[in-house]
Amino acid sequence: QVHVVESGGGLVQPGGSLRLSCAASGTIGSIYAMGWYRQTPGKQRELVATISSTANTSYSESVKGRFSISRDNAKNTVYLQMNNLKPEDTAVYLCNVKYYWSGFQHSSWGQGTQVTVSS
Repeated sequence: QVHVVESGGGLVQPGGSLRLSCAASGTIGSIYAMGWYRQTPGKQRELVATISSTANTSYSESVKGRFSISRDNAKNTVYLQMNNLKPEDTAVYLCNVKYYWSGFQHSSWGQGTQVTVSS
């Protein structure tokens, strides 16, 4: 069982910054990818950024140049630094952890953290 917990969301003005954190704990095995997604009511869940175990990163076009994903493998933690936030970044941000355990791939989600960008 893997427990994923996000933190760091909140209310910020346009142009501001936030740093999200996501920690995974439990019977994990080997994590091979961690990522951030976001969801707003009535829309599909959107991939924001991912990072592999070797620190290869990818970003959606909408956040490229403004957001930065990083990870601490020793702590099973992933971070999302969000700069120059825009109102359209408002969403629930969810963390996803993909890992191997007992020879199989698994995926676990956190509950999400709300990010609101508003003046």
